[in-house]
Amino acid sequence: MRFAYILTLALFFSESGILAAKKPNIVYIMCDELGYYETSFMGSKTIKTPNIDKLAAEGVWFTQALAGSSVCAPTRCVLMTGKHSGHTSVRVNGGGTPLRANEKTIANMLKEAGYATGGFGKWGCGGRGSTGVPEKHGFDIFLGYYDQVHAHSYYPPYIIRNSEEVLLKGNVGGSTGTNYSHYVIHDEAIEFIRANKDRPFFCYMPITPPHGIFDIPDEDPAWAIYKDKIEWPEQARRYAAMVGMIDRQVGQVLDLLKELKLDEDTIVFFCGDNGGNNYFRTPEHPRGIHSANKNPETGVEFRGGKGNLYEGGLRIPMAIRWPGKIRPGRVSDHLWYFPDVMPTLAELTGAKSVKDTDGLSIVPELIGAKAAGRSQEQHQYLYWELGAQTAVRMGNWKAVRTGAKAEWQLFNLKNDISEVHDVSKQNPKILEQIRAIAQEAHEPAVAGTFADTTEHEKDRAAKWGATRPPNPGSKFKWLTKGLIINEDLKVISFSSQNEGNSKFAANAVDGNSMTIWHSKFESGIKKHPHELVIDLGKQSMIRGFRYMARQDGGWNGALKDVEFSVGDNPQEFVEPTLKVTFRKTRSVQDVKCKPVKGRYVRLRALSEVNEGPWASIAEIGIIGN
Repeated sequence: MRFAYILTLALFFSESGILAAKKPNIVYIMCDELGYYETSFMGSKTIKTPNIDKLAAEGVWFTQALAGSSVCAPTRCVLMTGKHSGHTSVRVNGGGTPLRANEKTIANMLKEAGYATGGFGKWGCGGRGSTGVPEKHGFDIFLGYYDQVHAHSYYPPYIIRNSEEVLLKGNVGGSTGTNYSHYVIHDEAIEFIRANKDRPFFCYMPITPPHGIFDIPDEDPAWAIYKDKIEWPEQARRYAAMVGMIDRQVGQVLDLLKELKLDEDTIVFFCGDNGGNNYFRTPEHPRGIHSANKNPETGVEFRGGKGNLYEGGLRIPMAIRWPGKIRPGRVSDHLWYFPDVMPTLAELTGAKSVKDTDGLSIVPELIGAKAAGRSQEQHQYLYWELGAQTAVRMGNWKAVRTGAKAEWQLFNLKNDISEVHDVSKQNPKILEQIRAIAQEAHEPAVAGTFADTTEHEKDRAAKWGATRPPNPGSKFKWLTKGLIINEDLKVISFSSQNEGNSKFAANAVDGNSMTIWHSKFESGIKKHPHELVIDLGKQSMIRGFRYMARQDGGWNGALKDVEFSVGDNPQEFVEPTLKVTFRKTRSVQDVKCKPVKGRYVRLRALSEVNEGPWASIAEIGIIGN
């Protein structure tokens, strides 16, 4: 019986042309937040990526590859499990939400098929102490970050290998240290390939660059390429250099495969993890200097970006190379997304995929219908959800609902790729179909669990160092002199707060400069304007306002344009008492106004120092008596 099974399997692979002498190795490189148009093979005019371009030219690159979600953790869960985000266990972006115990991943599937399995980078599907750690889900080894907050520093005091800490000497967290973590992670991925050259391997590289703090060592060769482009802000130059660093390392992987004579035995994927962010916006570049979501040739834009479910949040660069199997130089407009990766790899390797995958194998599209022995199957629909946001793609029809109470929008992407024209009223039957799909596709999320969160919380704090002082990285103190202070002062209403990461509105007036209020981003980003209403506890004479930006090293949400209003009714405010533009500084900023009496103060944030959609405050104070 066993001989017959092996013979049947061999005949299958021989007839299909998928495999020759052995199962293919798999290298899957996924960059964190790399935008659709931020590589030169996709047309970038600002960032050069010759090695990634070579990979794409030697294989196939896709114009309609879509991520599993528009933020980090959910998209990784979709990729790993082969389920769309209406069925996954991880649907929020808090950083540590775990996979359920015994939930099968691509690594489980391939390990059962005889593969060595290694992961190197940012996991995002379960922090230490949980049911979701990678070594419980098929990985022989995983080195990097389990929690995505931990991942947002390139100089943490340690990274994680199979739940054990790997010390990085000389690092104190944030942007300070001598041991650039990404180099360590990349080097171990290279060694994993070398060590497993004589057996089939799965090398999963969900690398953190170019996301996070935009840090790259000054001695990195890629920084030399961009450091003198002084017409760009420094952060934009460092971002480009990080993409250049990735490009160099992609070249190292390809060179290694050739050196080990594994070129034709290895399929290499290269992609982003979600839609790009519109970083580094200027009046001349309203969608960002590097045009993550704007075609540099035509000027046509994808609507939105990371954090929403318009095309800008979901379109990713995707190239796949397999010499001798994938015809080089192809450009494919086949529509597919992350749930399709698991069944694709199952077919390529002869592994057994999970039964409840939402994906379809794209093997015929990769190697041709003749070699695959069948034509390419098409999705009836593609589905996404993120918090209260929902999106459904059905052919060229795309429907988006931005909130639970929002109306559905319908777009025909064939002639409206920018999702500008809502045609829902003209196509009620299409919209009815999509609503039915959305109802059928959603099921309540059931995440994994933590036995103990101690190590997980330690990892999150390690972004800034394991022994964080009371005011890490800050030389500024919150000054209370001249402020109205009493036990009744409190925030009584707010437009948005991020509860999952404990960034409550109350933190804005708690007197502790190391706690912050941050607008919602964990499950659906809330955009400007953002509001807080503060009750002073009694009628007071108000003479101005004091503001301190977050002191934890980040700038997300730091206030720029703000309106302050004073009144006697928390639901009714007349014209703003004061309009102000705050500077980008950690120090305390005071602004004065004409003395005015009132009990309630409304702060309305209109913009952010980096032109992002968020708002954050370390402390806000009311000057007066």
